[in-house]
Amino acid sequence: MRILLGIAVLPPLLLIIYIYRRDQVEKEPLGLLAKLFLLGAVSVFPAALAETIGEQLLSNLYLENTTYYNLIDCFLIIGIAEEGLKYLVLKKVTWKHPAFNYRFDAIVYAVCVSLGFALLENVMYVFIGGVSTGVVRAFTAIPAHAINAIYMGYYVGQAKLCEKYGEVNGEISDLRMAFFVPVFLHGFYDFCAMQATDFFTICFIIFVIMMDILAVTRIRRSSKNDVAL
Repeated sequence: MRILLGIAVLPPLLLIIYIYRRDQVEKEPLGLLAKLFLLGAVSVFPAALAETIGEQLLSNLYLENTTYYNLIDCFLIIGIAEEGLKYLVLKKVTWKHPAFNYRFDAIVYAVCVSLGFALLENVMYVFIGGVSTGVVRAFTAIPAHAINAIYMGYYVGQAKLCEKYGEVNGEISDLRMAFFVPVFLHGFYDFCAMQATDFFTICFIIFVIMMDILAVTRIRRSSKNDVAL
């Protein structure tokens, strides 16, 4: 039991610590980060409900596990439900918070929300699938949640910077990107994982490796070039 719990909980917490330490200008209030983490975890339940309803409706149109079913499910149901709820939590809690005074802050906030979601989701998966599931998810699903959050936070930070300078169109555009980019990444990840063919397995592996590299690069650049809001 303790081993399973450790496997489920440790990867998200380590990623949060890594991102938190990359915030080099001004550390964020731990109370705010804890709130975001908990709300991210709680959002698993409405996301699951939305996915269940969406998939029931979708099953009336397409046979389950067919290409069209998986395509719609991954991009328009799972991706929107999960990333949409994370986005709502992030925007609602942090946009007007006084601690949100540097662009990189948004990445820290988004990662806390996303990995709160990922941790609770991971606990459920690991306790059902066992140690092997936990090990695989530690190198795939958990980093994927973090990567989606990094891009969400990056664009929210850009939007906040646009707000500072009165660039309304830029703010709107970046907020849209903060939603749609994670939805696309999430959808593509799930779709490749669901397609049981050699081609999509290769696509999945390449995608995970590339996104890991790009996310680390994005974190380092955003941390180094942080600006006040």
